[in-house]
Amino acid sequence: MAGWQSAMSYASFTNLPVSTKFPAGSVDAGRARVGKNRLAALLALAASTEFLFITVAAYFAAILYHQLILGQVLVSLDPAKYIQESLLIATLELLVSIGLGQYSRILTQPRHMFLWSGASSVFLAFCFFLSTIFLLKISDGYSRATVIAQAVSVLLAVLGTRAIWFALLQPAIAAGLIDARRIVLIGDQGHCLQFSIRAMGTGIRTIHSFDFPTVRTDASVPPLPGAAQALLDARQLVANCRPLRADDIVILPSEADVPSALALANALADLPVDVHVLPVGSIDLMAVSRITQFGDMVTMRIFQCPLDPFKRALKRAFDVAAAIAGLIMVSPLFVIVALAIKLDSRGPVFFRQTRHGYNNEPIRVLKFRTMTVMEDGDNFNPVVKHDPRVTRLGHLLRHTNIDELPQLFNVLVGDMSLVGPRPHATSQNEVFGELISSFFRRHNVKPGITGWAQVNGYRGDTDTLEKMQRRVEHDLYYIDNWSLLFDLRIILLTLLSRKAYTNAY
Repeated sequence: MAGWQSAMSYASFTNLPVSTKFPAGSVDAGRARVGKNRLAALLALAASTEFLFITVAAYFAAILYHQLILGQVLVSLDPAKYIQESLLIATLELLVSIGLGQYSRILTQPRHMFLWSGASSVFLAFCFFLSTIFLLKISDGYSRATVIAQAVSVLLAVLGTRAIWFALLQPAIAAGLIDARRIVLIGDQGHCLQFSIRAMGTGIRTIHSFDFPTVRTDASVPPLPGAAQALLDARQLVANCRPLRADDIVILPSEADVPSALALANALADLPVDVHVLPVGSIDLMAVSRITQFGDMVTMRIFQCPLDPFKRALKRAFDVAAAIAGLIMVSPLFVIVALAIKLDSRGPVFFRQTRHGYNNEPIRVLKFRTMTVMEDGDNFNPVVKHDPRVTRLGHLLRHTNIDELPQLFNVLVGDMSLVGPRPHATSQNEVFGELISSFFRRHNVKPGITGWAQVNGYRGDTDTLEKMQRRVEHDLYYIDNWSLLFDLRIILLTLLSRKAYTNAY
C-alpha cells in the first residue's frame, strides 16, 4: 500500500473526464439492474430444477433397482424408504455446486467444461453422502448396487439439466436479453468501443465510459500539493463512478498510460467493484495467459508445456503397453504383408523416412514400402491422388492405413506415440513453418501414428495452405486438451470412423 500511495503522491490526474453515455453497448442502470436480477433468478431456477431432478432420479433409481433387478414387488417396498436419502444427495450436490461457484460459470465456461464441473460435483456429493450415512450408522440395508444405480442416474440428471440450461441461457446472453455484468470503461473511446462490442457477446454491458485521465508528473510541484491534487481528482472520479453501481471497472491504458494505471486502480479501490487492467492490444495475449507463482515472484505465463511429468509418464506407459499388444496381434499380418510386397514389386519391405519428432528433432519413421521410389529429406514430393509412383499393393495398404503399422516399433523405442500430430516430411515442415504461426507447437508432444486431425478427415494431400492450417488447428486442439480418454477416443475413431480413411491415397 505504501508503494501505491507513493505513486499517487507523484501523479496528479488533470483534465478529469466527464461521464459519457457509451452508445454501442450501454444500458441505463435501472434496466441493467433488471437484467442482472433476471439472470440471478434464472440461475436460482436452474439450481432448483437440478435439485428436483436429482431427487427424483436418485429415488426412482433405488426403487427401480429393487423392482427390476432384485425382483421385489413395488407394493412390498416402503415408498418412503429412499426419500430422505434422495433429498440428502440432492442437498449435498447443491451445496457443492454453490460452494464451488459452478452455476455462475455458465457465463464464462464452454459447455464441456460446465458439464465436467457438474460431473465433479456429483462425485464429491456422493463422497460426502457415503461418509454421512456411515458416520450416522444409517447404512443398514443400503447396498453398494443401490448407491451405484443412484450415482449413475444422478450423473445423467445433472448432465442433462445443465446441458438444457446452457442451451437456453447462452443464446439469451449473447442476444442481449440477459445482462450478466455491468461495467464502466476507462480509456480511449475507440478502444472502449472495441472492448464493449467484444464483451457484449457474453452478456457484459458497458453502462458508461470515461477518458483515461491525463497524468502529469512535475518535479517543480511540491509533493504535498501534488498529492492533494491527485487525491482531489481521484475522489471526483470515484464520485462519478459511485452512482453507476457497476459490477466491474475496466481500465484500458495505452502504452503511455500503463505507468499511471496502478495509481488509478488504487483510487478506484474505494468502490465496491472489481477493478481490472487490460493494456490496449493485449486482450488476445491475456486470453492465453495465467498469473502464476514463480519462485518468490509472480509472473504472467503465456504458454506452458502441454504435458507435465505425470501426464507424460501416463501416456508413455499406455503407449508401451498398447504397442506391445498391437505388435503381438498384428504379427501374422506383418508376415503376409511382407511377402505380398516382395511379390508385388522390387525393393525392400520397409521404408525409413526422416521426419521431425518431439522438440522438432529428426527421427526415422518406419513404414511398409508402398511406392516404387524411396524419396527422403529435401528430395521428397507428396503423394497425390492416382500417383503413378504408388504400387498396386501400395494403394490398398495406404487406403487401409496398414502401411503405418510398423510405426509401432517407433512407439516402442520412444520416438513416437500412438496418438499425436502426424509427422510431416522435413521439407514440408520447413515450408509450412514459415507460413503458419504456431506450426512448430505441433512438436511439443511426440508425433503419433494417428491423430485428431486424421480422424476428422484432414490427412493426405496438403496442396493448399488452408488444408494445412485446418490440420494444424486440430493438432493444437489435441495438444491443449489432451487426456487418456481423448487418446482412446481417437484410437476408436481411427478403427471405426470413415473420416479416418478419407484422402488416403
